[in-house]
Amino acid sequence: MLLVDLPGYGFSDKPSSFRYGVDAQAAAMCELLDLLNIGHVDLFGHSLGGAIAIAACARRPDLSGRLLLAEPNLDAGGGVFSRAIAARAERDYVSSGHDAEIRDAAASGYCAWAGSMGVALPLAVHRDAVSLVKGADPSWREQLYSLTSLPRTVIFGERSLPDSDHERLPEFGIAVDIVPAAGHSMAIDNPDGLAAALSNACGG
Repeated sequence: MLLVDLPGYGFSDKPSSFRYGVDAQAAAMCELLDLLNIGHVDLFGHSLGGAIAIAACARRPDLSGRLLLAEPNLDAGGGVFSRAIAARAERDYVSSGHDAEIRDAAASGYCAWAGSMGVALPLAVHRDAVSLVKGADPSWREQLYSLTSLPRTVIFGERSLPDSDHERLPEFGIAVDIVPAAGHSMAIDNPDGLAAALSNACGG
């Protein structure tokens, strides 16, 4: 199992010269898989990572085994956090907005979000948020639908339901699963439940 910190996040390099955004992150993921030369891999992505995983599979389906997604961004518009970040000018967010985001998250009890943002490059966070809000052409939804050669599973947190995609995606041959007692942050809310859903998606 490989746990990958994307460029700009966690323990990965944080170059200011990198373009960032979903397409750039997907290209970097494909480059990493090529360098590792490990053949087909099952890709898992959550939220922003879901859009990146879809884009990576669409770019290089030859590298992909299964595509496993947890509440991925499928359409333009982003989520609550992404929209708030993208609404600020890049320079403003980098100079002061990122620190304010961390303080506000910590004060609101979103300690995991505050912690992950604390080890992220502000430029990366802003450009990735802008990319989510802008969307892609074709959309990540359309790319996901087109990947018919790959087994595809989308996982939802129980607290995120109802969600129209929970009913809609199976019509396109995409399996769905639910993590009980969890919302969007299912890896925090119920890590064992997420692990069980991923195991089910991989055949038990």
